[in-house]
Amino acid sequence: MRLKVSIIKYAPVYYDLQKSLRKLTELVAEAAEKKPKIIVLGETWLPGYPAWLDVCPDAALWNHNPTKEVFAVLRENSLIVPSKETNLIGVLAKKYNVVIVIGVNERVEGKAGNGTLFNSLLTFNSNGKLINHHRKLVPTYTERMIWGQGNARGLKTIDSSAGRIGGLICWEHWMPLSRQKLHNDGEQIHVAVWPSVKEMHQIASRHYAFEGRCFVLASGLIMKREDMPKEFQYKGKEKLLINGGSCIIAPDGSFITEPLFDKEAIISAELDLRMIDKEMMTMDTTGHYSRSDIFNFSLKENTQ
Repeated sequence: MRLKVSIIKYAPVYYDLQKSLRKLTELVAEAAEKKPKIIVLGETWLPGYPAWLDVCPDAALWNHNPTKEVFAVLRENSLIVPSKETNLIGVLAKKYNVVIVIGVNERVEGKAGNGTLFNSLLTFNSNGKLINHHRKLVPTYTERMIWGQGNARGLKTIDSSAGRIGGLICWEHWMPLSRQKLHNDGEQIHVAVWPSVKEMHQIASRHYAFEGRCFVLASGLIMKREDMPKEFQYKGKEKLLINGGSCIIAPDGSFITEPLFDKEAIISAELDLRMIDKEMMTMDTTGHYSRSDIFNFSLKENTQ
């Protein structure tokens, strides 16, 4: 079986949900011209990654008013799941007969956890249905100022119209048991979302493909200097604060498309799923390389 896939490596309209959704509509339409079965966008694409946590030294100061102002804007522009915004993404998936996997800032309201944001990965099937909703298990370092800890409910591989798809967010790729759970599910296509797919993130993504004997769509973001919130006085000289690096990786760990940095683009490739069967000959981490006679694996699926 062969199928086409695409990664959209364009910037959102940072911290503006409605304008980002309008841009998403245009980008999905453009990507759909190549008839992909899967379209992927990077970590918290809606409505943008909070890179100011890393590049603005004052952002982490206690009770720092500029940080609180920007957080308020981010929270206001984060989407609720489900909502009219998620319905719109489902409409796009159905219109173009494509699976859409997209990272979002998620806001919770009207229930336990009201006020908390999550770093989430949403998977929409080609019939428009939301088939998986995964929240990042452990926000990394300064990210813990922004997002709460996720749960196990979305830590799974899902049957879609384009095969068995799973995904992890950023440093979850260094959590061995998270990887093993998705491997155990028989993942064919893995979505790895990052702020940027720099060298260590490429290593993690290639290792994941080799270990899981699956294809990996590693998706990074673009953030321009002018996308930095005006509340922060950014003093660096870089034109790009996040520079992409998106790439597509085969089950043997080789690049199908090399990492693309420093410019916006739609990256596409055709995958031959038979390659998974060929690579299983040497290693299957859920079968003859799992040693289930001496190891046990379990998941507490009902964690909140």
